[in-house]
Amino acid sequence: MRRREVMLLLGGAMTAPLTARAQQAGKVYRIGFLGDSPAVYPDAIEAFRQGLRDLGYVEGRNIAIEYRWAEGKPERMRELAEELARLRVDVIIVPSSIYTEAAKRATSTIPIVFMGHADPVATGHVTSLARPGSNITGLAVMATETSVKSLELFKQAVPGLARVAIIFDPATPSHGPALKAVEAAGPALGLQVQPVAVRSATEFGNAFSAIVRERADAVQVLGTPLFVAGAQRLAELALTHKLPSAFFPRENVDAGGLMSYSPNRADYWRRGAIYVDKILKGANPADLPVQQPTKFELVINLKTAKALGLTIPKSFLSRVDEVIE
Repeated sequence: MRRREVMLLLGGAMTAPLTARAQQAGKVYRIGFLGDSPAVYPDAIEAFRQGLRDLGYVEGRNIAIEYRWAEGKPERMRELAEELARLRVDVIIVPSSIYTEAAKRATSTIPIVFMGHADPVATGHVTSLARPGSNITGLAVMATETSVKSLELFKQAVPGLARVAIIFDPATPSHGPALKAVEAAGPALGLQVQPVAVRSATEFGNAFSAIVRERADAVQVLGTPLFVAGAQRLAELALTHKLPSAFFPRENVDAGGLMSYSPNRADYWRRGAIYVDKILKGANPADLPVQQPTKFELVINLKTAKALGLTIPKSFLSRVDEVIE
């Protein structure tokens, strides 16, 4: 059993755009990176950078990375995407569906690689997984299916659940399909599902008040950077209201959430560097199939379970990949 430490900083390179320090022989490729904050998914971003290094790309020598951070202000994403497009970078990297949408609106010619899209087909960002069909491709985490599986696992971890609130962000393109799938799956699991829309961190408190008022006995939070950035607050609210909680990324469990089920993010972000390499060498993103995750992690926080007075079934614990105590 172990607790993975989440880095808060990735060094000075993560706080400002990188530019080539001197003209080197050969081309210096420019990679645009559109994200929320260097503090969100730092391990994944470092895995991507390591993947580039493994392929022979050295920042400051043959690649320069232009970072643009929305810093919790989703309304800035389109402006930042357009800024990267004006710079005529060689490729734009985006973490998820909400950033993919902003980049798509900014350019139809610069290749866009998503590193963890929740559902690229359902959102219309690609035509199909096998043939994306435009300037967009990358790695999908298939959050629609994963969210349903997470609900199933949640019921197994806490068999007494009857009514589960689902926190989602209407501005995240993939949350519509995921919420619809979770609502459809609820009855077969003996669960009533209560959708709760949250558009900003300022709405967290009111959302939990509504959840308690509607007598939900647990909460599942769909994956999006907004909810990762607010991991500590969401975990605190769930504990305060004595609600078992299930999340998509494990960062929320590190912060005090009860459990999470998701692909191994460092693995697929490292694989994302391969897409960048292929595109920089001339591959057409329209012809690069979208890859799906191959490694999943089920994580549970027994300290949180104890605080909630829960006894997790041994049959469930035997399937867990990591236990936090």
